[in-house]
Amino acid sequence: QVQVVESGGGLVQPGGSLRLSCAASGFTLDTKHIGWFRQCPGKEREGVSSITNSGGTTFYSDSVKGRFTISRDNSKNTVYLQMNDLKPEDTAVYYCALFRGNFLRLTHLWSWAGEYESWGQGTQVTVSS
Repeated sequence: QVQVVESGGGLVQPGGSLRLSCAASGFTLDTKHIGWFRQCPGKEREGVSSITNSGGTTFYSDSVKGRFTISRDNSKNTVYLQMNDLKPEDTAVYYCALFRGNFLRLTHLWSWAGEYESWGQGTQVTVSS
């Protein structure tokens, strides 16, 4: 059974850091491009970052560029999201998911939630003093 599980969320002060993990099971992670999304109550799911199956290409939303770093360790079947200089507006539930298409499609649609499948249950990130 294909499954991803997010972890690493929590409460952090503004300017702090967290590292989220997305652990995969039921498939070989290096066959899939992976994305991180976030969602606040009453808002649409927002694409935060994506990474190709090899880890060679990454994508970031403008709101997190320069502060967040996506990476992967295929030997551990895990994708990470290092979040630095966190701001209150980063507060959300963070999800990871598998991209359904190929690399070319990813370059155009990496931030579209409808292009992903096998969503995890999410991990809550709260940035507050």
